[in-house]
Amino acid sequence: MNPGGRNPTGTRLAEPGSIEVLVVDDSAVIRQRLRSIIESDRRFHVVLAADPYEAVERLKVSVPGVIVLDVEMPRMDGLTFLKKLMRQHPMPVVLCTTQAERAVTALEMGAVEVISKPDWNQATRLAEWSQTLLESIRNAAQAGRLAIHDDRPGAPASDRRYSADVVLPQHPYVPHNGPSERIIVIGISTGGVQALHRMIPAFARRLGDDPEVKIEIAVARQHESIRPGRALIVPGEKHGLIRRSGAGYRVELVDGPPVCRHRPSVEVLFRSAAQAAGPYAAGVIMTGMRDDGAIGLLEMREAGAMTVAQNEATCTVFGMPREAIRRGAAKAVVPLDAIPATLMGWAASSDTGTWH
Repeated sequence: MNPGGRNPTGTRLAEPGSIEVLVVDDSAVIRQRLRSIIESDRRFHVVLAADPYEAVERLKVSVPGVIVLDVEMPRMDGLTFLKKLMRQHPMPVVLCTTQAERAVTALEMGAVEVISKPDWNQATRLAEWSQTLLESIRNAAQAGRLAIHDDRPGAPASDRRYSADVVLPQHPYVPHNGPSERIIVIGISTGGVQALHRMIPAFARRLGDDPEVKIEIAVARQHESIRPGRALIVPGEKHGLIRRSGAGYRVELVDGPPVCRHRPSVEVLFRSAAQAAGPYAAGVIMTGMRDDGAIGLLEMREAGAMTVAQNEATCTVFGMPREAIRRGAAKAVVPLDAIPATLMGWAASSDTGTWH
């Protein structure tokens, strides 16, 4: 007999149709903690590796649906392994690390998600972090075209979610006297870094005759003004809001629970843009899993904003755009490479104000 469905080593036996997750971390304690969290969702079963060399041996035996990868490890660091993996055998990878500053590099190399390791001693926040990890793995599995459905009885508690109301109450756009600048807000998730790497240079080329024109990209700071030629990224663990500031806008970063299972949430960003800018805003919803931002984009459209959804053929995951389209939130549905021209056409359609 196998009490609890485990083999003699204590590893849970894989259920039929479950997805294998390879956890690569040099800490035996953390490996076991991650296994316990991941296998709380019975659609996953976990195999373990202490470093990239052991991971390579595991890959010779079976190909996992998702890899959860640490950065700081002996013999070979996680980013070096990630680079080799994506060149030789690309597959969905979630980077789980204490080095948050490596996130952009990892995403550029092809990681689907990056999640910061928790403080394991903070029990009150560990449950929330565990659900975030599981959501990241589900996103990665979906990006790898391994469909995960939540139509089972007793779906996990992570599917219970807050609406944008907990962060920003809904109210209509109120027109302002005097000039108003234009603003573009973009909601993006799984596959987003690669998509933005294609879209932003195309924007820059369309902004002027000089092919070397650049758009500066930075992490948004509290109360920072939003200026032309500068793209601001909402940092992790805070919700980003657009607030009106004279004829222009500023960023407000606020605490709050995850909305649509995410913090920052596209839903909150889009709602704030609808309220602050109305018809002077354009909202773009791009590749990402599930439905974050769909209702907010609809609120933007109802406030008179231009609203664009990336089409299915060019999305890594079509969840977010699909839901926005289904709700009638998108005025235009276009391929990734056509988004800059669509927004430039919107900007040129009115001589009212400037835009950025």
